[in-house]
Amino acid sequence: MFSLSRQTVRRNWSLYAGSFVALAVGVFLLGLAATATAATIAYRGPASASIAVTTLGGDGTPPERVKVPLSDADVSGLQTVLSMVGTLCGFITIFVIASTFAFAVASRRRELGLLRLIGATPRQIRRMVLGEALVVALAASLTGAFFAQLATPLLLRKASYTELAPVKLEPASPWVPLAIAVGAGLLVAMLGARSAARRAARVAPVDALREAALEPPRIGPVRIVFGVVFLAGAIAMLTLIRPSSGEGAVPLAMFTPMVLVIALTLLAPVVVPPVARLWAVPVVAWTQVSGRLARSNVLAAPRRSASLAAPILAISAIAGSMVLSLSFAADSAEATIRDAVRAPIVVTGAPPADGPGLKAVDAGLPVQLVRVAADYAQLEDAEGIDPAIASQTRDLRVLSGDLGKLSGNTVAVSKEMSGFEGYRVGDEVSVVFLDRAAVKLRVVAVVKDAFGVNPSFLIPLGVARQHSPGAQVERSFVVPADGTDPAELVRRIPGAQLATGWEADQAVGVRKGNQLGLVLLLGPAALYSAIAIANTLLMGSLQRRQEFVTSRLLGATPAQIRRMVLWESALVGAVALSLGTAITVAVGILIRHAMTAGVVDVPVTVPWGVLLGIGALCLTLAVGSALAPTTYILRRSQPAAAVE
Repeated sequence: MFSLSRQTVRRNWSLYAGSFVALAVGVFLLGLAATATAATIAYRGPASASIAVTTLGGDGTPPERVKVPLSDADVSGLQTVLSMVGTLCGFITIFVIASTFAFAVASRRRELGLLRLIGATPRQIRRMVLGEALVVALAASLTGAFFAQLATPLLLRKASYTELAPVKLEPASPWVPLAIAVGAGLLVAMLGARSAARRAARVAPVDALREAALEPPRIGPVRIVFGVVFLAGAIAMLTLIRPSSGEGAVPLAMFTPMVLVIALTLLAPVVVPPVARLWAVPVVAWTQVSGRLARSNVLAAPRRSASLAAPILAISAIAGSMVLSLSFAADSAEATIRDAVRAPIVVTGAPPADGPGLKAVDAGLPVQLVRVAADYAQLEDAEGIDPAIASQTRDLRVLSGDLGKLSGNTVAVSKEMSGFEGYRVGDEVSVVFLDRAAVKLRVVAVVKDAFGVNPSFLIPLGVARQHSPGAQVERSFVVPADGTDPAELVRRIPGAQLATGWEADQAVGVRKGNQLGLVLLLGPAALYSAIAIANTLLMGSLQRRQEFVTSRLLGATPAQIRRMVLWESALVGAVALSLGTAITVAVGILIRHAMTAGVVDVPVTVPWGVLLGIGALCLTLAVGSALAPTTYILRRSQPAAAVE
């Protein structure tokens, strides 16, 4: 049977070219992420770039000696981004392979029906189709892995010495990561072809021709059940995007659209027709005949329309949700920084010396320490402060405890850290400073979160100087004396600027960092999605040669057929973008509420240009990928071909 599958692929290679390209690109991106991740795992910084500490142990966990990398050797940021890239690419790959392989199998229904007629069993048909998927998957996966290995050094050079990987990364052994990528490609291909193989095996010999020309009027109960289950799961995830989710709101905003896309794709034959009818109203009113034909084609073939809409729905929903989430995160950070800074002046660099016109100078000393837990150790940012002065220049609202007791070996922790680790006033936090001194800091206060202004740990200024004698003040908050104009004071102090300007600069920095993450996350996924959209629509149009020829025989002109295809592809794209927009809006509203709870006057920044660009690109690809093969078919097919 495998030999027959290999011969079938060789004879019908044009049908499987789209699946080959889609899977090869998917494995290439997965392999690139895997080999780059292997390089970050294999990285070993110099001994001075790490600190050895012993975990506390307890509750059956023995103490363990571990090495904690310092900030200049930390590549966890790149690892996180690469894992998210791999997740996105794998998710989109499954959709693309499932739809493209379903098209390839559907175009051979007559051949499959004839095989059933001469005695082939459903099991043999299913094995033959899965064998074809295996042949295509092996060739595509090996091709993608080969090019991933060639591109890995270039990616590592671009990623080295950046915010995500502030070190020089070298390629590691490629065999394990590439084997993972190839295995993932094979698994994805078999999963994508499994549904199409089962559907082909269910075609009875006498129904082969009818099934090739007309879709079943209803979808199966199994598909409906799974669609409802995924939809319920997505709704449950949406309810979790709330202020109490903390940092977990952003991952929820990323993965919830994926679950919603799966649910809508499974239920698409039910969802697409009513949405298409709404979009068809203005199209029919404007175009008359061509619009009516386009509407009829979309409604008569809901499964085909759903398969065409799937890649557009996936990229629009996921990309739109991520763009909005990152934009709203920057808005929240900007408002939080604004509310946390009370001083009207911020000085970058060395703090100003005491002089006329100065009421308070909050020159906090940034330090790093290793927080030691029962079974792990974590590098944390801290700041040494004078609580009496810092309370005048920034928001240090005490939620429990007494900040005035911050002296000696004590610490004030943020609300978020208190919630994550369960710290309460009176608890002890075991830390190791970078001078290798192990200290137990007693929690004396829990203060309000102030991201970008206050770190999670605030320690006495004297303790910070004792354990980090070489640390330098990076920025100071200054309160002018009564009657002193802040603008005049800014002109006198080197490195000073009004707090409003500093806050705006911090917001710009946050947005730039978000843009970099967005490019790394969505760049490969968007490229692959563009290929998927074009590939799916090309295959869909190429299958309609007989339909176009018959239309010519009935008197339709090539221009009329092209207009029909234009409006049909536009309708499919509009339906997919509508569903993607609904997902984006729902996630955007919830993520904004979760991020801005407790913060007043938060600006609303909606990147309309990016969002509209995503929609315009999807529509352009959908229309262009449908019209191009239609024009090709019409040029090479005459009405007489209908009787061939």
